[in-house]
Amino acid sequence: MDQLLEEKILGLLKKQTGHAGFYYKNLVTGDTLGYHENEQFLAASVIKFPIFMCISKWAHEGKASMEEKLTVREEEKMPICGALTLFTGEPEVDIRTLCNLMISLSDNTATNILINRFGMKAFQEEFKNIGLKNTRLERLLFDAEAGAKGLENKIVPQEMAVLLEELYRGEFVSSEVSQNIINTLMLQQINHKICGIIGDGTVPVAHKTGEDDNLSNDVGLVYAKQPFIVCFAAHDTNVADFEDLIRHVSADIFQLCNA
Repeated sequence: MDQLLEEKILGLLKKQTGHAGFYYKNLVTGDTLGYHENEQFLAASVIKFPIFMCISKWAHEGKASMEEKLTVREEEKMPICGALTLFTGEPEVDIRTLCNLMISLSDNTATNILINRFGMKAFQEEFKNIGLKNTRLERLLFDAEAGAKGLENKIVPQEMAVLLEELYRGEFVSSEVSQNIINTLMLQQINHKICGIIGDGTVPVAHKTGEDDNLSNDVGLVYAKQPFIVCFAAHDTNVADFEDLIRHVSADIFQLCNA
C-alpha cells in the first residue's frame, strides 16, 4: 500500500473514540494493513456471516438440508432488522430462505431460529473447525439475560478476512459452496458503509454489516481490478464518525486497487 495512504488510514483509526479495528488485504499483491486486527470486537450482526458459513458446510456434508422448513413462532419474532417479524401468523420458512434473510436483510428472527435449530454448542464447535480461534457465538440476539451475565458474540477482523479470502479462492468446502456464499453476501441490502461511496452498482461487493448502539461493523470482499478485503469493527464509538471512516477508507483503497 502507498505509504501516504497507509499513514492516513492509521491516523484516522487512531482518532476514533472507543475500540476500533481494521484489516485490509490485497488479494493480488498480498499487501496487508492492520489496526487491532487480532483483537475481539462486539460482533452485532456480523456474527451471522460465520453462522451462514457453518450451515452451508453442514448442508454440503449432508448434516443439514436447505429445504427443511421451520415454523416461525410468534414468541420467536425479534425486533427489526429483518422481515419475518412483520409476517402475520406463524409461517413455515425453509432454511435457505432463513439464511438469505439473515444475510441480505440481517434478519434477527431468522438468525435466532437457525441458532436454536442447530444448537449453540454445534456452532461453537464448528467455529473452531473452520479456523476461528477467538470469534465467539455465546448468546442469541436480544437475549438480555445472557447479556447481563456478560455473554457476548465477538468477532476478530483478521479472522473474518481469512474466511472471506477462502471464499474468494474457492477454498471453503468447495468452489461451489464458496461461490454460493459469495452470491448470498452480494444480496446485502444494508449498503451505506463499505459501499457508501463506491457502491454505484458496477462494483460487486460481498459483505456483511453489523450495528447496534455505539457499535458499527462491516466486513467484505470488494471486486476491484485488484480484489481486496476490508474488515472494520468498532464499539463504544461514535457511530456516525466511524461509518464515515468506513466509507472514505473503502473508497481510498478502491481507488488504489482499481487503478
